[in-house]
Amino acid sequence: MRRMALSKTEIARYQRHILLKEIGGPGQQKLKAAHVALVGVGGLGAPAALYLAAAGVGHLTLIDDDVVSLSNLQRQILYRTEDVGRAKLDVAGTVLTALNPNIEITPRAVRLDGFNAAGLLGGADLVLDGSDLFATRHAVNSACVAAGVALVSGAVGRWEGQVGVFNAGPNAPCYACFAPPGLAEAEACDAVGVIGALTGVVGAMMAVEAVKQITGAGEVLSGRLLIYDALAGESRVLSLPADAECPVCGQNIKGSGW
Repeated sequence: MRRMALSKTEIARYQRHILLKEIGGPGQQKLKAAHVALVGVGGLGAPAALYLAAAGVGHLTLIDDDVVSLSNLQRQILYRTEDVGRAKLDVAGTVLTALNPNIEITPRAVRLDGFNAAGLLGGADLVLDGSDLFATRHAVNSACVAAGVALVSGAVGRWEGQVGVFNAGPNAPCYACFAPPGLAEAEACDAVGVIGALTGVVGAMMAVEAVKQITGAGEVLSGRLLIYDALAGESRVLSLPADAECPVCGQNIKGSGW
């Protein structure tokens, strides 16, 4: 990834990042040059977007066609009571630009599906998906595999959340290796509930994985799924091997016969 020079103001703003040997000035320049697309600016996308904007990711594309509802305010921390009824992207663009005027925001007020996913995600260096439908997740995943772009995926329900990184390199699994197409939809949060702060935990984890993927710091959760049980105060990491028979990425896996 290319690097972009930092101004004196940006050096001061990102000082705590620059002090980290794993990021430093070169890593911060990579963040400034990066284009990240977020699918959904709700429970997971809201905290992730805030942290990515604060981190200095230079270009954020926000994809969401929803309006703010009163029930969102229990967990979607971009929004306030006076925002109820407003388009989420109108509010998000204002808040994120106020947080960091050095970044570019591209709003896409449409519902992503299999027909428009490639166009909506085109040009992104990394995609974060916090959507709550398998159909949307698979459309995002297929577009990422086709474009060769890594995908940070998060999900929450009740007291449990998970985050993983897919399509992050040669022979890395894609989301369909983990959750094959055709699965029945999981129970939605509006039916089973979710502890509000859990979305902040998982959304922040997604932002951390994004920063690592962009800067090359540490090891991203590629081929692994981190599961956090908030009620028990425990977490565990599961191995997610690539599937040579995967209908989406199997042809890209060495030894799959292609």
